[in-house]
Amino acid sequence: MSLHLAEVSRRVAPGAHAVVVLDGAGWHQQGGRLVVPGNITLLPLPPYAPELNGMENLWEYLRQNHLSHRVWNTYEAIVDACCEAWNALLQMPETLASITSRTWAKAVVK
Repeated sequence: MSLHLAEVSRRVAPGAHAVVVLDGAGWHQQGGRLVVPGNITLLPLPPYAPELNGMENLWEYLRQNHLSHRVWNTYEAIVDACCEAWNALLQMPETLASITSRTWAKAVVK
């Protein structure tokens, strides 16, 4: 996560500041060892607030359209199916944006 934040930080425009929204994933915390660059603020979501987390809608879409009502024989088959579903969604950027966007989330430009 520290490496990810460092990469995000490198891509923030000079003089700008980024806000990274975090869900409750364990790797977001790292037990106090997380290095947060000065041009990034972390904004953890409250627990049990799926309406704030666009990824929740994404997982629901993938389950409904690609992964439901199926049985896989192996772990590898599950991983393959998930990769195929993800790659299919990546080929539809407008759908991806509509699933994860929020009308109330707007960029702030000064």
